[in-house]
Amino acid sequence: MGEAAVQSENVAAVRETRGADGQWRIEITGDWSLLGLAPVMSELRARLEAHVPGAHWDLESVRALDHAGAMLLWRAWGRQRAPHLKLRPEHEALFARLAPPQAPAPAAGIDWLRPVARAGRKLMRLGEHLHGGIALLGWVMLDAIKLARRPQLIPWREISASIYRTGAQAMGITALVGFLIGVVLSYLTAQQLRTFGADIFIINLLGVSIIRELGPVLAAILVAGRSGSAMTAQLGVMRVTEELDALSVMGIPHTLRLILPKMIALTVALPLIVLWTDAIALVGGMVSAQIELGIGYRLFLTTLPDVVPIANLWLGLGKGVVFGILIALIACHFGLRIEPNTESLGIGTTNSVVSSITIVILVDAVFAIVFSDVGSFR
Repeated sequence: MGEAAVQSENVAAVRETRGADGQWRIEITGDWSLLGLAPVMSELRARLEAHVPGAHWDLESVRALDHAGAMLLWRAWGRQRAPHLKLRPEHEALFARLAPPQAPAPAAGIDWLRPVARAGRKLMRLGEHLHGGIALLGWVMLDAIKLARRPQLIPWREISASIYRTGAQAMGITALVGFLIGVVLSYLTAQQLRTFGADIFIINLLGVSIIRELGPVLAAILVAGRSGSAMTAQLGVMRVTEELDALSVMGIPHTLRLILPKMIALTVALPLIVLWTDAIALVGGMVSAQIELGIGYRLFLTTLPDVVPIANLWLGLGKGVVFGILIALIACHFGLRIEPNTESLGIGTTNSVVSSITIVILVDAVFAIVFSDVGSFR
């Protein structure tokens, strides 16, 4: 007897009742899966086709419902959702998939002011970055004045560690790239100079181009991509792990312990890296010139000081100092702006490297224009 009652409860059924308010109510019960509908499919289809229009549908008592049962009900409703429907939350997805896709919104007219608005937003963002960078530079200068008055507060360990990371550890990659650049530049110029019988002038071209331009710019780009990105990532991780907030709670200024040591270290290390890159690049050019043009090493080294004015060396070192300050400032600026999430960390690091390299090239162009008459050929 009990087993028969359970079977009757599992059978798919449609029951129509009239409520006290006069509204017809259709209750769906039983197993409305493909297996449960098979014995009573024709009967249920007829009952559903004869349902009362505008009735309230109640599917909360359904024991099981799959795509076949949902499709049977959907067709009975005229391929649209019944206006008065009580449904279990887990069955919503079945009818949501049966609903026709919404028509796309009509395309809006061409907004001719959109490029202007986009350019305006980018200019405002650029102004915001400039304001933040100038403010950070001001804080660093105030801290430098404070340390000048109280030398015992100078963070020597942080400065020496930053010099080691940004300078000593960058010697390998700068030497490799510098040597290859010297070889390539020497080979290319040797082919042209041999045509005009001006082999000896390769010393002039290599000396001025490497010492004045390629050495400082190449070293700055490598340091921006290597050390600048590391600075931004370090500050960004400290933001994510809330170490910067802990420093603020303890009353330790970020610029004194984090920003100023990095700027001092890069200001000291980058001119030295420029000297190192210049020397290795000239060695590569000298080796290539001896192989291509037969110019001896001794002739190259004795002629170089005579044909390349010393002002080019000082100009290259001055570029190194300026590039070091700018790279450290930009890297720290973007590092402090990183939000406490990993996505912002990656975006901030990328923006830092791109901005640093762009600023290096722009400042180098300014140097080339302003000091065009300095260190000219003799």
